[in-house]
Parts: sequence; structure tokens; C-alpha cells
Amino acid sequence: MIRRLLNSVRSYRKQAWLTILFLLGEVAMEVAIPLFIARLIDQGITGGQMDQITKYGLILVIYALVALVFGALGGKYSAIAMSGFGKNLRYDLFRHVQRLSYSNIDKFSTSGIVTRLTTDITHVQNAFAMILHIAFRSPIMMIFATVMVFQISPTIASYFLIVVPVLAIGVLLIMKYSFPIFERAFAGYDELNQVVQENVRGIRVVKSYVREEHEISKFQAVSQKIFTEMVSAERLLSYELPLMQMMIYAVMLLISWIGAKLVVGGTMTTGELTSIFAYSMQILMSLMTLGIVVIMIAIARASAGRIDELLREQPAITSPAVPVRELYSGDIEFRNVSFRYSEATDKYALSDINIHIQEGQTIGIIGGAGSAKSSLVQLIPRLYDASEGEVLVGGINVKCYELHTLRSQVAMVLQKNVLFEGTIKDNLRWGNEAATDEQIIQACKAAQAHDFIMSFLDGYDTPLHQGGTNVSGGQKQRLCIARALLKQPKILILDDSTSAVDTRTDMQIRQALREQIPLTTKIIIAQRIASVEDADQIIVLDDGKLVDIGTHVQLMQRCMIYQEAYITQMKGREEDAERHQLR
Repeated sequence: MIRRLLNSVRSYRKQAWLTILFLLGEVAMEVAIPLFIARLIDQGITGGQMDQITKYGLILVIYALVALVFGALGGKYSAIAMSGFGKNLRYDLFRHVQRLSYSNIDKFSTSGIVTRLTTDITHVQNAFAMILHIAFRSPIMMIFATVMVFQISPTIASYFLIVVPVLAIGVLLIMKYSFPIFERAFAGYDELNQVVQENVRGIRVVKSYVREEHEISKFQAVSQKIFTEMVSAERLLSYELPLMQMMIYAVMLLISWIGAKLVVGGTMTTGELTSIFAYSMQILMSLMTLGIVVIMIAIARASAGRIDELLREQPAITSPAVPVRELYSGDIEFRNVSFRYSEATDKYALSDINIHIQEGQTIGIIGGAGSAKSSLVQLIPRLYDASEGEVLVGGINVKCYELHTLRSQVAMVLQKNVLFEGTIKDNLRWGNEAATDEQIIQACKAAQAHDFIMSFLDGYDTPLHQGGTNVSGGQKQRLCIARALLKQPKILILDDSTSAVDTRTDMQIRQALREQIPLTTKIIIAQRIASVEDADQIIVLDDGKLVDIGTHVQLMQRCMIYQEAYITQMKGREEDAERHQLR
């Protein structure tokens, strides 16, 4: 895990090593200063030699300035390395998420991924900075200072051999019991983010049903859960400081008592005792800061584990070692295809599907809710892979294509239409970055979007809010269709993407598709039979099984499910017409 995360240091390795180098220099200067203070006291002040006071005073000033410069440079490069590590790790994790397939993403909640990319990376980044700046500095300071104390008085130095293990055991016990609590707390952050995202995304529904208080109480419950966990963890961490202070005061009292006896006995000078005090503070402060780092690592360890869990998730769908890089035809074939979303379940979403679609055909797909219409078409661009059987495009198994090659020739307008913050033109160019204004206008006219776009004050430069909340559902659908047309694909899939437009506009869109992209294979999933009755072939699905396939006329003659759906919809139209006449 550590090695995987440290790969993100990459281009900032130089700054990381410079941080360590300058901090070593700072430690060397700080360890030398008490030694010269002792000489200044013994040779200058006690000996009454002014020249020694001047000599060692200048040396102390020089050493202090050099330590200051080394410390400042170490801080500078530490900040660069820390920020760079965080930037790279955030980029690596986000890039990795983009490579994951639908089945991988399904294992993690949206809020969980967001927390890993934000809060968790911040914790790991801060821990990296602490390790770089303190975890190297403190042990080296302890070692150097302890060696100096041993040289002056082995008797006093031996007491540190008692203190260090006591502190180490105390800190490790705190870390052991606090780590599981932090893991639970960070899982709570996922839940908290989920509540916030749902509330903000569905704020119109919340307000229309006057459920603000319910949402507030739900948020409060999750927030209280995190509060309880964090209080438990912080209560454990609060024992560290008293433990450290107790050890520091105990050692200082021992040094004062033993040192005073040695000075009076003449076996130690006043300057040496002063330097021992300084070294003792360096050792004990290093222990304290090291303890803080250990606590930070305990917090970051939970976050690092969550980040590593996502980084270890291998894409379920990848390009083959020797991929096909050209897709010549929009011909589609399903051979004995069965599909289930998880290997852990016995329930198949699709069972034994056999279909052949010729290039340029318009295919309609009809079926009730849960009949796996969307699951069927998602196998074509390999958003999911068939569990059994083969899906072929252009006569070649889709698993043989390079993913980019396959998906660049398949345009999908999904049930849930997504627009991004930016202008209308920016969103349309997702389909083709190099599209000219003429091509954009032509695609929008085909999608029946041009007129309403031009009704806006800024036309195609009209800014869209996040998610396209400032356009209607029907307008959003037509923009998404135009975006797909700009891709100029060999296969166009419309997954119930005209449900929010009126029947007249729906008909105009289908007519434009027939006329403008005759060679593109068009698959239209619809709830309204009127949207697919003029298709070359209509596929009827029920509970993941292929019930029938044929033209509108053929299905009306032999397919009971299709007949019932048609009669029900026609009856609904007649009732609507009667109500309209009565008005």
C-alpha cells in the first residue's frame, strides 16, 4: 500500500530529498549549539575570559543563522513536496476512477469516491508532510542528542533508556485502539456526503413535499454518529499529552537532582549540566513530536487504506493485448448472450439472447420496467461485458476491439441525461471537439434543438448550470441527442431519450435520423410504441428474455405483449383526446 501511494511523489522526489537533507543540516546545527553553550559558560563566564565569550558567542550566532536557513529551506521544499504529492495522488486516483468500468464503480458509492478524492487525500497529504518534516528529523535529533548526553554523563543518559520505551508503548497502545474508531468515522463521512448529495440534487422534491425537517433530522443523525466516533477517538488521543508531560517533568527533575550532585562533587561542570538540560529538551521534544506524527499516521492510515482500496480495484473491462483498432461496420449480432450484474448472484438480467441487426437499420426495443432493455444495449459499447455468449459489432467480438475504437463509434443517449457546467456549445462539443459551428447547428436541427437554443439571449453561448438545471427535461434530451449526432457514430443508441418531448417532436427527430444518417445503425428504446412503430425491426423483451422480434405489423398479429401495450396506449390516447374535446 505504502509503495503504491508513494508512487505519486514522482516529479517531487527531488524536493522530498532536499527537505530531508536540509533538515539533517538543521539538526546538526541544533545539536552542536548546546556544546558551544557549555564551552561559553565553562571557559568564558566561569573562567572569566572575555575573548572566549566573544569567540563562542559568534560561533553560536553563526550556527543559529545556519540552522535558521536550513530550517527555512527544509520548510520550503517540504511544502512543495507535500502539495505536489497531494496533487499527483488526486490526479492518479481520479484518472484511475475514469478507467474503471460500470461494474467496478457499482462497488463504491458516489459519496465514497468523492470522500476518497477529497478528505482522505488531505489526511494522507498532511501525514506525508509530517513524516517528511518530523518523522525524519525527530529520530535523528534523538540519536544525536542522546550520543552527546552519553559523552557528557552516561549515568544521566541511562535514564532516557527507561523513558523512551514507556512513551513508545503508550503511543502504540493509543494508536492501536484509536485506529478502528477512525475507520468507522471516515465511513460515516461517506454516509454524510451521500445525504448532502441526495438533498442538494433533489432539493426541488424536498421543498415540494415540505420535507426539510426530515432531511435536517437525517443529516443530524449521521453527523451525530460521526461526532460520537470522533469524540471516542479524541478521548484516547488526549492521553498522549499528559503522558508526554509526565515523562518530561520526571526526567527534568532527575537530571536536576543528579546533575546538581555531580556539579557539587566536581565531576561535572555547570556548562555541561546546562548542555544536558538542552539535549534533554531536544530528546523529549523529539519524542513528543514523534508521538504526534504517530497519531497523524493513525488517522491517515485509515484514509490511506480507503484510497488504496480504490487504487487496487482493477478495471473489469480493458482492451485486449492485441486489439482491433478499426471498426468498419455498424452490423450488430447477439449470439446466445446471457448477462448478470454480479457473479455472486444467480439471477440473470438477460437470458439466451439471439439477435442480428444489419448496418443502417432502425431497431426499436419495447418492454416493461425491469425487462433489461438498457442492460441489452449497454453490452454493445462494453459498458458491461456479457456473462455468456458473444456480442459482435462489424462481425468482430466487441472484446477484441480497443475500447476507444469501439466506444468512439457507438453514441449513447442514456435514460439519465447529463449536461455539464459550461455553455451549450461546450456541451455539444463533447461529441466532437473539432466540430464546426455549421456541424453543431446541423446536429441541433436534426435533434429539433436549434429553435429553442436560438430563443435564448446568448444562443449557443448560453451558459448551462451544473446538471443543466436551467433547461427543461425535453430540451435537455434534445441537446444530448445533438451531442451524440456530432459524434458521427456507426451505431446510435437512444435509451428512452425522447420520453420528455411531445409526439410531434419525437416524430420529427426520427425522420431527421432516417434522412441524415441512413448508414448509421439506430437503436431506439421507448415506452411509447408510436416512437418505434416505423422501425425496421422491433424487439420485445420481458423479464430479460427475447419474446419476439419483427415489424409493427408482424408483432400486432402474433405478439400478445406487444398487442396489449399497443391497445393500452391507444386507449390512453383516445381518453386524452376526449378530455381535450370536453374542455
